[in-house]
Amino acid sequence: MQTKMKSMKSQTRMKMTFSYLLLILMVIVIVYPLLWTIGASFNPGNSLVSTSLIPANPTLSHYRRLFANEGSLFYGQWYWNSLKISFFTMVLSLVFVSMTAYSFSRFRFKGRKNGLVLFLLLQMIPQFSALIAIFVLAQMLGLINSHALLILIYVGGQIPMNTYLLKGYFDSIPLDLDESAKIDGASNTRIFLQIILPLSRPMLAVVAMNGFTGPLGDFALSSVLLRNPEYYTLPIGLYKLVTDKMGASYTTFAAGAILISIPIALVFLALQKHFVSGLTAGGTKG
Repeated sequence: MQTKMKSMKSQTRMKMTFSYLLLILMVIVIVYPLLWTIGASFNPGNSLVSTSLIPANPTLSHYRRLFANEGSLFYGQWYWNSLKISFFTMVLSLVFVSMTAYSFSRFRFKGRKNGLVLFLLLQMIPQFSALIAIFVLAQMLGLINSHALLILIYVGGQIPMNTYLLKGYFDSIPLDLDESAKIDGASNTRIFLQIILPLSRPMLAVVAMNGFTGPLGDFALSSVLLRNPEYYTLPIGLYKLVTDKMGASYTTFAAGAILISIPIALVFLALQKHFVSGLTAGGTKG
């Protein structure tokens, strides 16, 4: 018996050791490039050849250059453009996705199954496959350099995938809650706003995070619609920064990339307390 217990303990220790080694490896893989980018942003010069993880002579000149508005570098304007587009994409995605998911989850109507199949098919088609059609449409409507059109395109791209995610979460909320509320005289709108949405905060946080981070990482769509430097978003502006044959600066690019992560980190910290499931169980027991 003791031999068996010792064997089980040794197996448990081996599994724990392997798990910790795997976690340490993953942390290194994730953190090391980030630390290198931070180090590069403080290294003097423009090339990555002479940069090091810990700069010998750290400088803030690259961060100052970003906001100096030298030549065609409008980093402050690009930063504002990206935040504006990401914020409105997040808000509109939450509104449209939540209403669409609620409709598919709680109502039975003609064409419902076909609509779900259509959303499934749309998930398989990347947005950049429609770049030519989007560009022609923008030209016909006179909306080149329009942030509003770009926001609507982003929101449209968010709806199919996030509707499936949110619908699945709505389906897990018991219909008994809806029926009890209707007996008390609540309308569908009131049930949606006061019962379904509060219980769906974890998945709503995921939808919000997807809506905010999507535009900050997009280059293909925004580069087709935004042609003038003052209308650029951060991905376009930073790309132009390192492709300039006369003045490419990879260290300044690193500084700009680090600053992009700040709003993403803040939004994640604001929403991370909602990334906890189990609210449905609490709602039914109450």
